[in-house]
Amino acid sequence: MNVNKRNNVKSLGNSGPAILFAHGLGCSQSVWSRITPAFAGTHRQILFDYVGSGKSQLSAFSAVRYSSLAGYAQDVLDVCEAQGLQSGVTFVGRSASCNVGLLASISRPDLFDRLILVGPTPCFLNYPPEYAGGFERADLQGLLSLMDQDYIGWANHLSSVVAGAAQGEALAGEFYDSFCSTNPVAMRVFAQTTFFADNRADLPQVSRPCLILQHQEDSLVPLAVGEYLNQQLKGSILEVMDVAGHAAHMSHPALVIDAMQRYMATDHA
Repeated sequence: MNVNKRNNVKSLGNSGPAILFAHGLGCSQSVWSRITPAFAGTHRQILFDYVGSGKSQLSAFSAVRYSSLAGYAQDVLDVCEAQGLQSGVTFVGRSASCNVGLLASISRPDLFDRLILVGPTPCFLNYPPEYAGGFERADLQGLLSLMDQDYIGWANHLSSVVAGAAQGEALAGEFYDSFCSTNPVAMRVFAQTTFFADNRADLPQVSRPCLILQHQEDSLVPLAVGEYLNQQLKGSILEVMDVAGHAAHMSHPALVIDAMQRYMATDHA
């Protein structure tokens, strides 16, 4: 198995500390194009597509493997091994990939120096009174039902939510195009896995320092979730960005770059 081909792995630069970028649901490595130029010349940057996303090898997709976020975490570990990364990696993930990165760091804490989490949530579901993820189970089942019945309508709806109303049609259009170019079978598995994952019990096992980048107005992840993560992830830092939507790395890349550079310039061990 050639992991570099399977996951469409790209390496930008040959020297410097390694940054591994992981995309979210229905996207590809292209979502980081506004971020990577800021680290050219100073870092080795690794980008990849999860199997079933982007330009990955669809023939390698397994509904069994990817019915758990652990399957996606194995993709991350496979990519690191294929690229010869053994330690010192900064993991940068967005949305669903935040949990994937946390799981990978639990499996291989020696591999990662730190994690930078953009719009993370350990669980989308509400479990009152102790946890408010933002959604009832029926809400998420409804999204999956819409996906099954009207994929284009689902993509149109979710792209607007992710982009944020204030960002206009251009950014929503980028997400729409990305959702519609993703294999529907793989997308359906990734969506169900993401929507119903509950990684709250994994948080105390995370030993690597984390920067939590929370959106001020995010229809998918309430502010309380960022605060919850900050409490549960020992040694973590919570930074709330004055951003609407769920995609600051695309809508406000300068804010994300600034936060990353400040965090990476400090020793959090």
